[in-house]
Amino acid sequence: MNQMTPKKFGIGAPVRRKEDPALITGTGRYTDDFAPEGTLHAYVLRSAMAHARISVSGLDEARAHPGVAMVLTAADLDGMKPMPVKAVMKQLDGTMHWCPVRPVLCTDTVRHVGDAIAFVVADSVNAAKSAAELIEVDYEPLDVIVDIEEAAQDGATLVWPEHGTNKAFRLGHGDEAKTEEAFRNASHVTSIRLVNNRLVANYMEPRACLAEYDADSGRYTLTAGTQGGHGQRDIIAKDILGIDPARLRIITPEVGGGFGTKMFVYREYPLCLFAAEKLRRPVKWTGERMDHFVTDAHGRDNITTADLALDADGRILGLRIHVLAAMGAYLHQYGPFIPFVGTSMSTGLYDIPALFVTATGVYTHTVPTDAYRGAGRPEAAYLIERLIEKAGLETGLGTAEIRRRNFVPSSALPYTTATGRMYDTGDFAGHMDKALEVSDWSGFAARQAESAAQGKYRGIGLCSYIEACAFPGGEEATVELNGNGTVTLLIGTQTNGQGHATAYSQVIAEQLGLDIGQIEVIQGDTDRVRQGGGTGGSRSIPLGLPSVLEASKSLVRKIKEKAADQLETGIDDLELVDGEVRVVGTDRSVSLAAVAAAAGEKLAGQEEVKQAEATYPNGTHVCELEVDPETGDVELLNYTIVDDFGVTVNPVLLAGQVIGGTVQAISQALCEETVFDADGQLLTASLLDYRLIRASDLPDIHFETKNVPSTTNALGIKGAGEAGTIGGCAAVMNALQMALRDGAGVEHIDMPATPHRVWQAIQAARV
Repeated sequence: MNQMTPKKFGIGAPVRRKEDPALITGTGRYTDDFAPEGTLHAYVLRSAMAHARISVSGLDEARAHPGVAMVLTAADLDGMKPMPVKAVMKQLDGTMHWCPVRPVLCTDTVRHVGDAIAFVVADSVNAAKSAAELIEVDYEPLDVIVDIEEAAQDGATLVWPEHGTNKAFRLGHGDEAKTEEAFRNASHVTSIRLVNNRLVANYMEPRACLAEYDADSGRYTLTAGTQGGHGQRDIIAKDILGIDPARLRIITPEVGGGFGTKMFVYREYPLCLFAAEKLRRPVKWTGERMDHFVTDAHGRDNITTADLALDADGRILGLRIHVLAAMGAYLHQYGPFIPFVGTSMSTGLYDIPALFVTATGVYTHTVPTDAYRGAGRPEAAYLIERLIEKAGLETGLGTAEIRRRNFVPSSALPYTTATGRMYDTGDFAGHMDKALEVSDWSGFAARQAESAAQGKYRGIGLCSYIEACAFPGGEEATVELNGNGTVTLLIGTQTNGQGHATAYSQVIAEQLGLDIGQIEVIQGDTDRVRQGGGTGGSRSIPLGLPSVLEASKSLVRKIKEKAADQLETGIDDLELVDGEVRVVGTDRSVSLAAVAAAAGEKLAGQEEVKQAEATYPNGTHVCELEVDPETGDVELLNYTIVDDFGVTVNPVLLAGQVIGGTVQAISQALCEETVFDADGQLLTASLLDYRLIRASDLPDIHFETKNVPSTTNALGIKGAGEAGTIGGCAAVMNALQMALRDGAGVEHIDMPATPHRVWQAIQAARV
């Protein structure tokens, strides 16, 4: 039998990450590793109360403290503009929603614990902290509201009295009249209410920034861990500092995780830049884990009610959804967009002819929310997959049959949903059936009986999901030939640990006949990289790689043109192999270095491949677990994933992304709980109180693909960075719901299903 030799490089090759040697040997450089001579250190004095009028005194004493170079309050910011909202949305009534003002430093009122009051710059962090202790903040406490359902009620305590309500906006999709008609014709209606719990990103590297100002050129440099410097540069420069973006350079070194939360501009960035200009010295701020909990945007935090209308055969007629989406005390940078884009995926994989979904943003005295890995799509998948599971139980069709009966069939693709999403390719029943086979779904009853004999409850559950990512647009790539024969890629995506340098390099290496070690990938420098869309929404590889490939081909053509003159042959007779341009079938060649030297100009290929529609990864997760009814402990026993990502670029990187995202979903389902008390104090403000999943809590995760190439992407890629978080929560919770229902008669449980909550549910059902 013929065996194919695995590809060394190129699309589909299992290339190991080239980034890892530096990271695992401690030679990678993160923002906090940078400290130019003369660097000053900053500390932010934050509100200790969730809602209060404030007055500040003791500033002279703080400024006189040894080592202090500057103390800033709102009055000192020389007209610095407030933090912008970049997602002002059109509401269902056709109006644009109102946006509150979020000053860089609070003026007379604080609205959540952690709100920024003063900024202290000193020779050391300890000196800055000591000076901050001399600042006296007089708090006049005001009423506090933290529960989003209570906040949405008439007569509730108002976060913004001038707005007259805590309802920030009302967005939505679909046709209300058509949906109500579907419900009138329904033979059965399934209803559900779900909590999608608030999350704190907890990336390994807390945020940090280093600001520098050059008086001679009038230019600023900000070094910070971001998910894309170009967007942050424009917001900081134009929207906050009021300067030409050309005067600001943003450098992003190694980034220890982003998950959406490092996409945004935070207050410390313009404050450090402002201070660096005034003091003519570098100013550095490094956040601590506590800062992360009370200042960095939180994720999720929805309460959703939904109804599903079905006919007598269990086919879906209509879907009605209302989402209460917590915004926190302010609208964060893209906060309003998250429930809007999320609810556009409300139909999941199902053929649902009528839908009406509304999303109401709600202000509370809490940390603002924004995009967190998946950004609205995990919430949508969780809702429809918990709802369809319940409908399968109520109709007697069961888990698999109700899904199979309602999936959009492959024959109907491309298919436009009731929210306007266009699914181009897929085999939805196919990946579900494969996941059922691999997970031995048919043998579950015997395993459940074995668990019951040992006094344990066992459950199995699945989630068949779809998401939208790699949204319309492109990403410019420039591939340059260096004088020594190596190659440099310049691209405006931004790695946060995903392995971009490996994925891009393996494609360039195949085109130019190089080893990936001879390819340098430059991201994270707005001076060196002309433009860039950053990283978010699983866009980097689907949008970046087609441009990298085309730019590489463009460079190859230019190299061959130059080499053809040197070798006195035709372009079509040349190939690039092992750092040389060779005449095919001969020993005549010229090195890439020699081509570069003789060119008389910089040889480069620059291309931007754009796409007009999003891509739609999809797949099925199956989780099997066991519950100890005496303790409420949940043990994951088996986990299976079968995904459709179109064309796989690198199976090693792909598995890492999918499994990592799935672990975050499992953590949300079983562990993570952000708790504010009635006074707005964050009770889970450290890793002593906020539990994350551990490796010891996890089973081996089986992952495979059943791919159907995308037709909306130039290379057939669908994107994968967020997929694990989108499929994971419902699979875990459907399995847990089965275990608790069959074992103890528990009808409903919400995330996070901590041992205490599971135990309480069992006890309540026994009464």
